[in-house]
Amino acid sequence: MANGGPVQHGFPHLETVRASITALYRRLSYDTIQTFSASVAPADVAFADTDDLHLGAQRVARELVRHYRLPDARLIVGFREMQHAANVELAAGPEYFVELNDRFRTHRRDIGAALAHEVMHVYLHRLGLSFPGTRDNEILTDTATTYLGAGWLLLDAYREDSASSQKLGYLTPEEFGYVLAKRALVFSEDPSVWFTSPQAYTAYVKGLAEARRDEEQPPLTAAGWAGRRRYARDRRHAQDQHVGGARPGVPYAFTPDGRGPLQVSFPCPTCQQRIRVPVRGRVRARCGLCRTVLECDT
Repeated sequence: MANGGPVQHGFPHLETVRASITALYRRLSYDTIQTFSASVAPADVAFADTDDLHLGAQRVARELVRHYRLPDARLIVGFREMQHAANVELAAGPEYFVELNDRFRTHRRDIGAALAHEVMHVYLHRLGLSFPGTRDNEILTDTATTYLGAGWLLLDAYREDSASSQKLGYLTPEEFGYVLAKRALVFSEDPSVWFTSPQAYTAYVKGLAEARRDEEQPPLTAAGWAGRRRYARDRRHAQDQHVGGARPGVPYAFTPDGRGPLQVSFPCPTCQQRIRVPVRGRVRARCGLCRTVLECDT
C-alpha cells in the first residue's frame, strides 16, 4: 500500500499480468469466466462514514463472497496497525479471518477495494491456483480480482496529487487499467463510469491503449502498416534462411517445418495463449482456450 509515498507507474509487470490471464482461463475455463460478466456494482460495496465500521465491513465482505461465488465461506473482518493494506489467514475454512489496516477506519470508502483483493486470495486458495514467489502470486491475485469484476475498486482507490498519494495492490495504476480494459473488451463494459478518482480514469485510458495494441499486432489483420512491413521482412527472412524463432521486440515467432509450410505463433490478444497457424496468407484462427476468432494475414 502506497500511503503518501511514491507510486510506481507504467507496465513493469506486464509479462506476469499476461501469464495470469492465461492461467485464469486454463484453470477456470471459458464458460466459468463468462459467468463473471457483471462487475461488482458500486451500490453493493458503498460505505458511508455514518455506517457502523464492523457491520459495514462484514456486509461488504459478504457481497464480495457472493460475487466470487463462495457461498460457504465466512469472512471475519478486524482492524489493526500493520504495514500492508490487509491480510487474510488462509486456513481450511469455512471461516477466514481478514485484518484490515487501521487506516481504513477513517478511509472507509476504500474498504471494498482492500476486501476485494483479500477475498480473491480465498478464491484462488480454494482453486489451488498460485504462482511461485510472493510478488508474482500477488500480481496474479490483483489480475484475477480485476478480470473477474471487482478490481475496478482497487484502481479507484488510487489517488495522487502534489501533497499525498494512495494506491492499493501490487499492480501499477496503468496495469490495473490494462486488465480492466482486457475485461471490458470481452464483456463490452465501460468501467470508467464508476471511477470517483480522476487519476484512476487517466490510468484506465493508458491501460486501454496498451490493451488495444495487443489487438493490432501482426499477423492479425488489424496490425498497422509499420507492423505489417516488419512482419513481411521477418517472414521473408524465415522462408529464405529456413530458420525459426522469435526476433527481439515482436510477439510472433516463425517455426520451420520440413514436412509442411512455415508456421507462425503469436499470443491470443484476449487470453495471451500462443496460437500457431500456417503461413499461407489470409486465415481465420480460433483460440481453443478463450474461443476468440482471429482474422490473420500470415
